[in-house]
Amino acid sequence: MFPKLTLILGGASSGKSAWAEGFVDLAGKPPVYLATARALDGEMRAKIDRHRQSRGEDWRTVEEPLDAVRALFDVTGEETVLFDCATLWLTNHLLEGSDLEAECDALIDALRRCAPNVVVVSNEVGHGIVPEAALSRRFRDAQGVLNTQLAAAADLVIFITAGLPMVLKGRLPELPA
Repeated sequence: MFPKLTLILGGASSGKSAWAEGFVDLAGKPPVYLATARALDGEMRAKIDRHRQSRGEDWRTVEEPLDAVRALFDVTGEETVLFDCATLWLTNHLLEGSDLEAECDALIDALRRCAPNVVVVSNEVGHGIVPEAALSRRFRDAQGVLNTQLAAAADLVIFITAGLPMVLKGRLPELPA
């Protein structure tokens, strides 16, 4: 059985999004890509375009940099959501001056209550040095708290490094070949 909530963690460019896309395809339901990135420059637009092309036309894309809660409730239980990624979603809220604790609590609640199975991609940012700037430290700390909340709520937690998965919590489902 495909897990209700899966968390895919990893460093930047670790292969977590590609692995998560393949995993979502195994659910056997129409995939929905909940995109949180903002194309603020040409480099980010190109990255978004590459991701979209790699997924193919079978994916429905919902671009929602802030209101992931509403977007999750707009998806039916007949679909599977790839929420990519919680890190950019949190960054967007931090830069908007949102109440991060309230936004994270609302997200966790929505992930528990929404109809579809959801795979959340998030960056593990706690393996580096302590950032010099206060904003960077605030982000790192908030991301660590969010990842901890996501992991606690998830049925399955997978850490990706060098494109390779390591199960941290739960078991990979046995899916038909």
